[in-house]
Amino acid sequence: MNNQNRIKNFPISFFSIILGMAGFTIAIQKTEGILKSTINLNLYLLGITVFMFSIIAILYIYKFIKYTEEVKLEFKNPVKLSFFPTISISLLLLSVAFLDVNLSISKILWYFGTIIHAIFTYKIISVWMFHPNIDIKNFNPAWFIPVVGNIIVPIAGVKHFNIELSWFFYSIGLLFWIVLFTIFIYRIIFHHPLPEKLLPTLAILISPPAIGFISYVKLTHSVDSFARILYYFALFLTTFLLKEYKLFSRIKFYLSWWAYTFPISAMTIATALMYHMTKVVFYKYLMFSILIILIALVVIILPMTISKIIEKGICIEED
Repeated sequence: MNNQNRIKNFPISFFSIILGMAGFTIAIQKTEGILKSTINLNLYLLGITVFMFSIIAILYIYKFIKYTEEVKLEFKNPVKLSFFPTISISLLLLSVAFLDVNLSISKILWYFGTIIHAIFTYKIISVWMFHPNIDIKNFNPAWFIPVVGNIIVPIAGVKHFNIELSWFFYSIGLLFWIVLFTIFIYRIIFHHPLPEKLLPTLAILISPPAIGFISYVKLTHSVDSFARILYYFALFLTTFLLKEYKLFSRIKFYLSWWAYTFPISAMTIATALMYHMTKVVFYKYLMFSILIILIALVVIILPMTISKIIEKGICIEED
């Protein structure tokens, strides 16, 4: 297969790698803060993540210019559609990662990420509500991605703009998460099981309550009863999915494996914040435990992704 065909088949889901790497960077950043480490590994990871985002963005922009119809087909695909907001979420996460590094860069990334994500949110919800041919079997946890982006906005947004805008996005994300979660439970119980390729996306279920907890604490500066409900529900989902590790270990490698990384990053960061706010030592040890799982995932998935790219096992025409 020549390089032009590979560009033609370059999937929008590639941006999910940035979600995983940016989340990993922020998790390391928070851990180094708790440990008062001077190594600053997070700065190296941030540089790598920015480089990876730049490469993926350039390649996808080239695909959009060269193969516009292919991009339009992706946007019309009920499964792939939900991955388009990974572009804006990548910018929002990079904004969070830059908060303690360079506030000006963080602000620019936040503005672009917020505006682009708002556009995607309105467009995708419009497709969901007025599309005549959406089948329940196409519903999967990736549909939570546009929702999660709205919940992420306040994390850096409370620093960069009037807090009311952050509450606006938070409200959209939180309420749509409840609606979509209800639909997902109905779909997973009463309809066909998820195809193997999409099973890793089950980890995405962790993200809304985990990120919801982080944003809520940023908005209210407290860990109240509602914050605890969000955190402990996220913790339940994390432990529930970890219990099913044998099922996930049998899945052959897909790009969707990156769906494991961001939710576990979110849970690591949420637990770090829980420790910071409550000073209960249990959360410190729990944070390190989840972090070890996160590091193991990145160490396994990143080399496998690079290997698949070299072997031309990614960016191929799908069935």
